[in-house]
Amino acid sequence: MTPKPQTQPAPAPLPPVTTPGDARKLADGMLDTMNALLSVIERETELVRAGKIRDGMALEKQKSELSRRYAGEISRFKNSQPYMTQSVPDLLAALQRHHEMFRAMLQVNLTVLATAHAVSEGIVRGVSAEAQRRTMPQTYTATGQRSGPPRQHTTPIAVSRSL
Repeated sequence: MTPKPQTQPAPAPLPPVTTPGDARKLADGMLDTMNALLSVIERETELVRAGKIRDGMALEKQKSELSRRYAGEISRFKNSQPYMTQSVPDLLAALQRHHEMFRAMLQVNLTVLATAHAVSEGIVRGVSAEAQRRTMPQTYTATGQRSGPPRQHTTPIAVSRSL
């Protein structure tokens, strides 16, 4: 029996900010995390576009850690939003502008990853169809048309993700 992978417990939620200094620290932390995450995402997007999927996958651990950190900061931000709306509206507006840019870059990344996934899936399906075509006997229908292989006689292919 294989052991279950160890997952880190979710950190306890931090209390909402109550001072302008704490609000600034939260905003600075969020901006730093967003910028670091954007840097990793942009690098991943470049690598995937260049066809270097394996190199892009190597960034997954770093991307996951930054995403986890960002999620914690967002949680604290949501708890602190009423205070920030009243006390530091300019800081809140700057965070929202930066977050919109962040979301746009995430959308580009998701589009590139979805395209790479669709292309990969198309290639695997094409290879599978060709393998099936070569292993099935070539027969003809009563009208002289070539018949396709029956669905129940197709053999699945296996793909190793560790290569």
